[in-house]
Amino acid sequence: MEKKAIGVIGGMGPLATVDIFRKIVLHTRAQTDQEHLRVLIDNNTAIPDRTEALLHGGGDPAPEMVKSARLLERMGAGLLVIPCNTAHNFYGAVQSAVDIPVLHMLRLTARDLGRMGVKCAGLLATDGTVRTGAYQEAFAGTGIGLLTPDAPGQQAMMDMVYRGVKAGNMHFDISEARRAMEDLLDRGAETLVLGCTELPLAFALYHMVYPAVDPTLVLALEAIRQAGGEALV
Repeated sequence: MEKKAIGVIGGMGPLATVDIFRKIVLHTRAQTDQEHLRVLIDNNTAIPDRTEALLHGGGDPAPEMVKSARLLERMGAGLLVIPCNTAHNFYGAVQSAVDIPVLHMLRLTARDLGRMGVKCAGLLATDGTVRTGAYQEAFAGTGIGLLTPDAPGQQAMMDMVYRGVKAGNMHFDISEARRAMEDLLDRGAETLVLGCTELPLAFALYHMVYPAVDPTLVLALEAIRQAGGEALV
């Protein structure tokens, strides 16, 4: 199989962009530089905030996302990834604008949870992802139940993402976020879906240990496979 270049529609946020690139490199079987995959990244920080757009009338992210997608396609990308869960609300606009496949992180996560035999998962995500039902749509027909945090727990997730990770706050108080996660597990969630690309970073930054599935890693592994590499799981 001829190898393809992976195009990353990045900037949502920049740390999440770094995270997926790191995961692609670390999870590609390679013994030399030349055995790694070509990765093209547009860290497009001009893309408006996705939750603001969906819930509060903010600027439309789709035009800038499409601009990045077309740029990466012209640069030689053979497939595209979007390392932002909330941005998948604009997936259709991006896929229809290019002639190369755009991998769908949420659907891939649903597929992998189904293969794992999970019947109930707890969704941790931004308000934009939770309220638009993006994960519920991706999980439709899988038989997997999705639990979401209560109102204080959801606010704790938003605070940890925006006031913690995005703000670069190494000392953010995560006690409320921990309570929200433990509540989901107590309610029957077998695992937590880290449905915001800042959340795997939060787990590492704040040293949190809970059963969880990282959609960024799911996306990275699938991108490696579809680009013609061998993924290390």
